[in-house]
Amino acid sequence: MGRRRQRGRNVQGILLFDKPLGESSNKALQKVKNLYYASKAGHTGSLDPLATGLLPICFGGATKVSAFLLDADKRYWVRIKLGETTSTGDSEGELLATRPTDAVTAEGLSAALQGFLGEIEQVPPMYSALKHQGERLYKLARDGVEVERKPRRVTIHEIRLLGCEWPEFELEVHCSKGTYIRTLAEDIGEALGCGAHVVCLRRTQVGPFSGENMLDMEALQAAAEQGGRDALDALLLPVDAALTSWPAVHLNSDSSFYLRQGQAVLVPKAPTEGRVRLYDDQENFIGVGEVLDDGRVAPKRLI
Repeated sequence: MGRRRQRGRNVQGILLFDKPLGESSNKALQKVKNLYYASKAGHTGSLDPLATGLLPICFGGATKVSAFLLDADKRYWVRIKLGETTSTGDSEGELLATRPTDAVTAEGLSAALQGFLGEIEQVPPMYSALKHQGERLYKLARDGVEVERKPRRVTIHEIRLLGCEWPEFELEVHCSKGTYIRTLAEDIGEALGCGAHVVCLRRTQVGPFSGENMLDMEALQAAAEQGGRDALDALLLPVDAALTSWPAVHLNSDSSFYLRQGQAVLVPKAPTEGRVRLYDDQENFIGVGEVLDDGRVAPKRLI
């Protein structure tokens, strides 16, 4: 039986998409993919429907580097309300408890925040996409089922108090992959003795990408109407834009050939360790490599 032909165009690159409020990451992805009429696309880490902001969408060969964006640090702006806990950890959930906030001060809040800097443990929320025995936790939660979740170690690199309008306050959080901001909000609330939940959440950075150049669906549709698919394609970043923090290794024609065959090659003046960006003798980005213990560069993920 013949292989099924993929529907759509061979689009290549990365779009910095501004996910709208109230929409799942997958639904947002499908809308963008359909607008581009792309045969292959994926996003780099889900945002809750309540959350807005940066959702990098990878097309074509860029899906091969999406895992590196999944592993990257993130930055968020979040508005948190003290004194109320909910079933989901955010304002979409059912109100579970109300506690007074009279004893909480800005100074006390600032002091509590310091306790969350560095490596901490988080228990993933039930309303998350993690799986338990093959079932998504959020589906179990909707059925009223709660299961034990193992704590995970995450890192909070920076946490800045931006402002207070009691009983709400705003933070900027720079954190490692796997950090749940809803859980962070709940834990801060417990540290203050009054509980808390997320009111608004916006992702502003993923790895090397900041939110300054994000495009929403309205902007994409306007580009499509004015210039068609060429205008849409012009909005994409190159695949290697996701890896700008890695050193570049430039190969000659022979090295490019052998590396494409899966062989490690010796490259003069290459880094002595770690992952690298690979370019052929025509300066085309061809994928990700890793420096072996003996100094040779081995292919890791080729585009």
